[in-house]
Amino acid sequence: MRRRWREPAAIAAEIDRIRSLQIDALRRQWRLMFGRVPPAGLSKDLLGRMIAARLQERAFGGLDRDSLRFLESLARHGRPPPRQLKPGTVLVREYQGRRHTVTTVREGFDWQGITYRSLSAIARAITGTAWSGPRFFALQAAGDGSKRKRKSAAADDGRRQLRPAHPWPR
Repeated sequence: MRRRWREPAAIAAEIDRIRSLQIDALRRQWRLMFGRVPPAGLSKDLLGRMIAARLQERAFGGLDRDSLRFLESLARHGRPPPRQLKPGTVLVREYQGRRHTVTTVREGFDWQGITYRSLSAIARAITGTAWSGPRFFALQAAGDGSKRKRKSAAADDGRRQLRPAHPWPR
């Protein structure tokens, strides 16, 4: 299977052929494509998809360096690296009937003509309470942070604490 496919129509036809193969034929195709025995637990569908992906990679090229680095980071850490907002990015959040617009600048974040170092400082200024800025501006879902939550004294006495039905403050 060392053929060099160049024509998209020929590649599409080969992928259709791969889809029609039985699992034993897919395992043989895998050995030709990857140079080793396929992992035992892979389903017929996954074998075919991975062979097709390798075929396309050989024909059209693989992932760029940034994409590979991102995937390696996911494999190492199990979650995406922290999001980096580019200067000029605009975040909009409505809170208590007022629209708040924050613009990312090189030095931090601009809100109402003042530059803040963090989104959390802006969220605190808007709400009057401590908030995770990325969570307040919907860049991070609840529970995505790396810090573990500590149980409060009220939760330790066996009573269940009630949580609001939605993640936004009232």
